[in-house]
Amino acid sequence: MGDPPKHASPDGSPVPPEIPDLDLLRPIGRGGFGEVWLAANRTTGHLRAVKLIPLERSGTADPAGREITSLTRLEANLQRQHPNLLTIHHVGKTADHLFYVMDAADDLSGGPASSDPGYQPATLQRRLEGGPLGAERCLGYAEQLLTGLASLHEAGMVHRDVKPANCLLVHGELKLADFGLVAEADRQASRVGTRGYMPPDGRMDTRADVYAAGLVIYEMLTALPPDRFPRLGPRAHELDESPLLGALVRLVLRACDPDPKRRFRDAREMLAELKGWELPAAAPRWRSRRPWILSIAAVAIAAGLAAIVWWATRPPRVDVNFLTAKPHFDAEIYLDDVRQETADGAPCTTPCTIKDLPARVHRVKFKREGLPDLDYGPVDFAQTRQIVGRWGQSLNSE
Repeated sequence: MGDPPKHASPDGSPVPPEIPDLDLLRPIGRGGFGEVWLAANRTTGHLRAVKLIPLERSGTADPAGREITSLTRLEANLQRQHPNLLTIHHVGKTADHLFYVMDAADDLSGGPASSDPGYQPATLQRRLEGGPLGAERCLGYAEQLLTGLASLHEAGMVHRDVKPANCLLVHGELKLADFGLVAEADRQASRVGTRGYMPPDGRMDTRADVYAAGLVIYEMLTALPPDRFPRLGPRAHELDESPLLGALVRLVLRACDPDPKRRFRDAREMLAELKGWELPAAAPRWRSRRPWILSIAAVAIAAGLAAIVWWATRPPRVDVNFLTAKPHFDAEIYLDDVRQETADGAPCTTPCTIKDLPARVHRVKFKREGLPDLDYGPVDFAQTRQIVGRWGQSLNSE
């Protein structure tokens, strides 16, 4: 979580920082690197959302620097604002914060943003607390999510943090938000993002964004958390009544395939699949074509059963210790050529424990400035839970 505000009123409530031309009203959201406030323009009274990231922070991570880099990439690569990406109106700095000004989300009740104390920003995460979405709403939001994500992929970027909390509803339209982890798609992938929405292979590329988008659509369909995938819950019986739900399940199963080669290459390919469906438009026609509907449901259920079998038999997750012998501490750890990172984006360095790794064979490598890369080789984490690397000596695992 981000650092707390530097000052507080006598009752403990946060004192708003000073931001040019805006009055910060109250905090409305919080993330790993900063805080989001509802704000009013001092001249027009128009409501905006303002994200604040501290310029100084304990530890080695530099969230403000990372955010600036990501926003710079976004501005350089996107030729125009996209209707399904949250609009950023201004980026600036004060003595203490990086800030940027965005559209404010609708109220959760369905009305516009309001300065009323009861205002709650309408994120998809909050919306799903009320249960799964109807078939048509699922289709609409899925298309809007994939359209926004496809614009990033077309511009050569990856989002790396697609999840319901980062999907805002503005004027009833879904907009993908929070660009703090945006990176160039052709850069070496880093294992950074929100655990639970990251694919098993750990490569945070366009296929990883597809995997996360599939899980978001899965949550729209079922209102179940991502760790329940691919279970369909109480809604499974609707598959033979709604061709939309059946087709969306099939889309999700391919997007979330554990083998990245079988997923959609990027959001553009996934969106093209969705737009290519020839689904009946009205309920009476759905019923008149019931054999076709049942065939969709049968395929979806068969694919779902296959995914459930994989899920039940997938490798367990384990915690593994990584060490390097004296005097070569602070070496960065790479698994399968992917640098391992903490939740705030800092590299994992020895000695440390990395939690929740798939208990299968991984290729381990250590990197330290001034030394050649230490390629440890393949290690089966199902058998080995401690790795000790030694430069200039034989390697050892315990």
